[in-house]
Amino acid sequence: MTVNVVNGTMEAKEITHYANHIRKSNPGMDIETLNLTICDDGYVDADYVLTPIPFERIRRITGYLVGTIDRFNNAKRAEVHDRVKHMNMSCCN
Repeated sequence: MTVNVVNGTMEAKEITHYANHIRKSNPGMDIETLNLTICDDGYVDADYVLTPIPFERIRRITGYLVGTIDRFNNAKRAEVHDRVKHMNMSCCN
């Protein structure tokens, strides 16, 4: 995590407090960059960038929710090969 403090200095304990608050608000995500700006009125503006969460595309294929068909047996692979894809006919004359 990269931390930048603007308009002053901040103790490590206070930086850790802000980082922990952000982690609590965004469970399962890591902080990539944390920018803490100390304002004239004494407040702190926290701007942060979280690391993206990788996800797997899930599709409904032949009645199963799957990401890929690599675990299908030969019969199920043939069923995927033989299925009919329908076109969306949104406009008609």
